[in-house]
Amino acid sequence: MARALRRIVCLWPPPEQTIDSLPMLFKQSILEGIAAGKVTLAFRRWKRIAVRKGGTLTTSVGVLRFGAVDEIAPDKISSRDAKRAGFETVAALQKALGPDDERPVYRIAFKCVGEDPRIALRKDSDLDEATLAGLRRRLARYDAAASRSWTRESLKLIAKYPGVRAGDLAKRLGVDKDGFKINIRKLKGMGLTESLEIGYRLSPRGTDQRFRIESEGVRR
Repeated sequence: MARALRRIVCLWPPPEQTIDSLPMLFKQSILEGIAAGKVTLAFRRWKRIAVRKGGTLTTSVGVLRFGAVDEIAPDKISSRDAKRAGFETVAALQKALGPDDERPVYRIAFKCVGEDPRIALRKDSDLDEATLAGLRRRLARYDAAASRSWTRESLKLIAKYPGVRAGDLAKRLGVDKDGFKINIRKLKGMGLTESLEIGYRLSPRGTDQRFRIESEGVRR
């Protein structure tokens, strides 16, 4: 799963030419449609296919399993498929796909097959020493792989400013907004943060982790 997500991140197209900032992330309105069982298709412009049949993706409304992934001519998209992708009209979907830049358009079928496992992680704030040590090691790896340490700063900033826009938080850290959002998704994958309608907050697990990191430090 982690390897598939890294591949998705590496293949993202320019945000202004896609429905979302990453190939298989979804806007809130689309996520609501997925949760209601109304949205079961997605369309993306990709230079190379970023997901495969049988693969999964974790979203805030559950784990999605991909079905058929087929290349399709934009003018062959039906009004029925547009609605199954969460759009009222084919024209609205084509506008969201952006202008023709010679990248193929793909039709991706999927279904929700389970609850987001991060929900259970977020609620688990009773961390034993083994779990805490594992979190420390993972945070240390993230810091070591970056040009600057960011995990402790980011957790403290979210704790201090819950519900603040990602761009504003990124400015406070002096980093790029898109890079900041990718980093926070890593913390979210650990169950330490959760997304709000605007911005983020620490989860119960993240609150426990933040205070214990401050008192004991992150082992490297």
